[in-house]
Amino acid sequence: MDFRFSDEQVMLRDTLARYLSDHYHFDSRQAAARSAAGWRADCWKAFASELGLLGIGVAERFGGLGGGMVEHVVVMEQFGRHLVLEPYLGTAILATEALQHGNEALAAGVLPAIANGDVIAAWAHAESGTRHGSAVRTRARAVSGGFLLSGRKALVAGAPWATHIIVSADTEAGPTLFWIERASAGVTLHESPTFDGGRTADVSLDEVFVEEAQLIGAPGAAMPLIDRLNDVAAVALCAEATGATARMIEDTVEYARQRRQFGQAIGSFQALQHRMADMYMLHEQAVALTQMAAMSMEAEPRTRALAVSTAKAHVGEAGRRIGQGAVQIHGGMGVTEETAVGHYFKRVTAIDLQFGSTAWHLRRCADLCYPVAA
Repeated sequence: MDFRFSDEQVMLRDTLARYLSDHYHFDSRQAAARSAAGWRADCWKAFASELGLLGIGVAERFGGLGGGMVEHVVVMEQFGRHLVLEPYLGTAILATEALQHGNEALAAGVLPAIANGDVIAAWAHAESGTRHGSAVRTRARAVSGGFLLSGRKALVAGAPWATHIIVSADTEAGPTLFWIERASAGVTLHESPTFDGGRTADVSLDEVFVEEAQLIGAPGAAMPLIDRLNDVAAVALCAEATGATARMIEDTVEYARQRRQFGQAIGSFQALQHRMADMYMLHEQAVALTQMAAMSMEAEPRTRALAVSTAKAHVGEAGRRIGQGAVQIHGGMGVTEETAVGHYFKRVTAIDLQFGSTAWHLRRCADLCYPVAA
């Protein structure tokens, strides 16, 4: 595989890196995370109007740029470098992917609004008491003209900012995806902050009416798309984690050059040089596996799943070891609120818990490689 970015992808990376360096400093990010809003609406509008990020994954037939998973990896890596709070994953990646694969008519009306930054979406599939990707407990009862949804979705990332939510629910035909407005009668959000500075919410659905036109795909046929969306999200988070680990390594090397003990910089100590070299190798392996997974998204489901789980498992372990090394080399400074490295460690720890942990993806790899005979 050729892992080199195209000229257009390099331009995207460099343009976004310059914007975030100028407008998304660590202090402003922390101020936004602690604010009542929890994010920066001005940056979201800039992502849409100035940078065109929100239309990257939108097909050209819907007025978008027609990019794919590799372009999303470029964006998410830069977001990881700057601890970006805004809900790009749920909106520009998962909602765009779901609509284009599940409901062309709905996509034609919604995707231009996503690209413009007017529609913000959240992915609501996880439920309390169920394992990652397991059975759906939320129920959808068929009525005249549509369905009534009842249930509760857990820890829906970005839900406090969403205008719409993609909800998985079980119909008589089987699991189905629905596109619902957050303002619909019967939708209640129970918001909470996350330890890495983000915002999430449990979403309660009490007889929420959804028209048939708001279905994403045919009733009962959603599991292949759900599996694909979970894999897409896992790869995007891997890319974000590689951006965060890159910053941890850079900050740690710079600190080791400046911090002095016994009359010399601690970066000259061979033991710490070996530690930082190991951190760098873990990061480079994570980058390569993430790029391979991104390039495998259009492969057949088993090949895609194996590439994604291999990447997610390694990225989770690499994030833990790099984060521990970065904090330990910083010493007591590494766990203070004022030092960025601890916040990057929190973010990669949170990423490991989203869309399947390291242990879950290792088990998935084993099951794919050595399936149990029926």
